[in-house]
Amino acid sequence: MPGAGDAPPILDFSKFYSTDSTSKKQLVEEVRNCCLHNGFFQITGHKVPIELQNKIMTWNKKFFDLDLEQKNTINKDTTNTWNRGYELMKSQILEEGTLPELKEGYYIGDEIPKTHPYFVNKKLNSGPNMWPSESIFPNVDDFKATALDYYSQVVSLAKDILKVLALTLDLEESYFDEYATDSVATMRLLHYPSQPPDSPAKLTRGIGAHTDFGCVTILLQDKVAGLQVYDYATKEWLDVTPTPGAFVVNLGNLMMRWSNDKYISNLHRVINVSGAERYSIPVFFSGNPDYVVKCLPNCRKEGEEPKWPPITVEQAILNGYADSYGRAERFKKDAAAKAASEGVVVQTKEVAVS
Repeated sequence: MPGAGDAPPILDFSKFYSTDSTSKKQLVEEVRNCCLHNGFFQITGHKVPIELQNKIMTWNKKFFDLDLEQKNTINKDTTNTWNRGYELMKSQILEEGTLPELKEGYYIGDEIPKTHPYFVNKKLNSGPNMWPSESIFPNVDDFKATALDYYSQVVSLAKDILKVLALTLDLEESYFDEYATDSVATMRLLHYPSQPPDSPAKLTRGIGAHTDFGCVTILLQDKVAGLQVYDYATKEWLDVTPTPGAFVVNLGNLMMRWSNDKYISNLHRVINVSGAERYSIPVFFSGNPDYVVKCLPNCRKEGEEPKWPPITVEQAILNGYADSYGRAERFKKDAAAKAASEGVVVQTKEVAVS
């Protein structure tokens, strides 16, 4: 079992696909221990080819090499209302009291046409993807195909991880299948410039300390470090060193809520002081937006009230968005008001979170 001061261990997920029941039980026990300790672990031995991981990461870098004007042609806040496309640097503040975050992103999900019930009913993050034009981004069709293939394979992996999580909770392996059917997930290509050497360390973040909103997050890191996980036992931040081929997996607030706080949705952050550009690709698995999450049957004692009331997946995720983007918007408005009082013009704009 991970101990105090231990970074998230690397587990061999191929044991899940093994016909050896002892090996599979060992993986289940390892994952259970990580969920109880800090909700983080890493996996190798999954079915997502390293060649595909490398290819999507190469496209990630190429996209963020575009000029800001080119990236802004698919800005998620000005071209649509369903959270797809490019996100400007400094759009979020996930950690109260810090500066807007030094990261830019690009949101991708299932290709959902405007005739789909999810789009018609304005369900969570549901709609067509926003792709750059061929004139801006040569060979964009290969970028699309790579992104959607990678997205599909990681979502499939998330569903396998849910099967393992069900077993860790002494539930049937298929327990989360209904929740995972017709699910919504969001992939974000992310770029973090290296923080300036003279930046205030207590205020400047690539991503501030936060917990994820959804159920399970699967993160692909490039070679540049920066991800840190908080260890409550030692009150220290632990570095998660990038490992070729490995995914970092963590539980989100939805799973913690579902398990009646038995499992942990842990604080993590990114601080890039490497002097190099950092790139990463998280896939946030939310689940079926209409599914109602309520306390799991064996996560509370008989007669004990659940710690959390039931909530739909969609509402739980939207609550998280509203907090983090609202915090950034308030910061910008306060900065604009201060600048205006000093005779300086600063432009702000509303951020769509639906």
